Amino acid sequence: MRVSTGWIMTGVSVGLLCCFGAAQHTPYNGALPLAEIIEAMEKTQARTRPHVSYQVIREYRLSGANDSSANSEVVAEVDFRPPASKAYRIQNSSGSKRGQQVVRRVLDEEIESSSTSNQAGALLSRENYDFTYIGEVTLDSQLCYLLGLKPKRREENLISGRVWIDQHSFLMRQIEGEVAKIPSWWLKKIRVKLQFADIGGAWLQSQMEAVADVRIFGPHTLTSRVLDYRPADEVASTRPRIRFLDRKP
Repeated sequence: MRVSTGWIMTGVSVGLLCCFGAAQHTPYNGALPLAEIIEAMEKTQARTRPHVSYQVIREYRLSGANDSSANSEVVAEVDFRPPASKAYRIQNSSGSKRGQQVVRRVLDEEIESSSTSNQAGALLSRENYDFTYIGEVTLDSQLCYLLGLKPKRREENLISGRVWIDQHSFLMRQIEGEVAKIPSWWLKKIRVKLQFADIGGAWLQSQMEAVADVRIFGPHTLTSRVLDYRPADEVASTRPRIRFLDRKP
């Protein structure tokens, strides 16, 4: 009996398409109507698309709550070449072979989704979502607008849930919820949580957690975090890497 290993691809694709580029900060005071928040967020996404190549090193961990034999760790090197090109290489892996299979499926999906023709369908925009205003909250000491997300279509690259938008920069700091369309009968639901941060002057997905409720086998969790970031000039040189997020979760 074989369970699909492609259950987590959606969360990664959504996060990567939503928030690339240089971190920018626009001073802001006072509350805004929902329409103005969304408009500012969309403009920020368009402005912060990547214009230069860079590389990240990610650590992935796969674990099964009821099956320790599924546990594994994978480290992958991912190269981004704007506007719509990516490549990756598995540096090392340990534990179950299932982990490397899942990570390769995730990264293959990233490459496919990075094409210009596929990007618009995953953006955090009014074309893809209905938004509701929930309130103002603090996340990691930063004031944010908390908005509800309702996908306009049942697609695997959209999320039904909530998003935290930074009040000063209008960048997305966190998104969490359930995948709008489950890609396989074997899965009851997939819940994802994506976090973003300024890494080396670029606003990137820093961490990801996705929990899939697999029929018969129970919940499985895939996490990722950025270990290293290297801009284009450093990738081409022999200088040491810049280290980020070295702490263990």
